[in-house]
Amino acid sequence: MILDLLSTNSGSHLLKREGELRIIGSCLTIEWPEIVREFCGGLCLSACPERDHINVIALKVASILARVDVSKVSVLTVDGSPHCLHLHHSVEEAVRISGKELAVEHAVLQRGKIIPISAKAVKLARYLSRVEDLLKRCGRADRDQ
Repeated sequence: MILDLLSTNSGSHLLKREGELRIIGSCLTIEWPEIVREFCGGLCLSACPERDHINVIALKVASILARVDVSKVSVLTVDGSPHCLHLHHSVEEAVRISGKELAVEHAVLQRGKIIPISAKAVKLARYLSRVEDLLKRCGRADRDQ
């Protein structure tokens, strides 16, 4: 079952019985429904940072974490989307706000494959100067991908 993140009650009984919070980029439900079913298993919440501001998304996730006992948060988005990247940032911020020690798993979908992404990579993506420095160290600063 896929529910809209912002339209779902933060203390929903549906969330309480899961034990894990799974969040996906909304566009995945249309573009990759079979992968979404695999990733979600049971219940998934979908959000779109292109439509909804990341602060609203982060507050909603933090509100859920304050009301629902979950042990893990998993996020899946499209790789390369400047909007979807913010969904990962929103979840990291929400977990930080909640003050809970939770496992957070990030992943992106690239060419039909789920690629795990570390929380460190998500954080690094916020700092373009650090990314630029890494590219220079790898000798790739002037090359396009």
